[in-house]
Amino acid sequence: MPLAYWCVLIAAILPLAIVVVAKAGGDGDNHHPRDSAERLPPRNRRAYAAHLNAYENFPFFAAAVIIAKTQGAPLGALNALAVIYIVLRVLHAALYIADQATPRSAVFGLAWLVNVAIFVLPLFGTA
Repeated sequence: MPLAYWCVLIAAILPLAIVVVAKAGGDGDNHHPRDSAERLPPRNRRAYAAHLNAYENFPFFAAAVIIAKTQGAPLGALNALAVIYIVLRVLHAALYIADQATPRSAVFGLAWLVNVAIFVLPLFGTA
């Protein structure tokens, strides 16, 4: 199985790892977790936002990897780009939680461009 597919699994798990930070030390109500997000401390609220952002960005990444692989993208390039994407998304979450808005936005943009590169990779050669 290609490394890129393992990166899809990591990207699927990433939001769950981030939400641990959001819930840490908070007085949230697990019966109504979305209702209590507004009452979280600022750092935890940012972690919750990063958690949601990770979920929002997952479908495009998963689809891009699957499309690239099934359309004959070079496997080495696909794997490398998938790993870069994961690194950027982890960095994005860390910057989000640390309240570093401008670097976070730059990393988000880079990750989005990497995702586009994964999607169009089959145009530049076949495995």
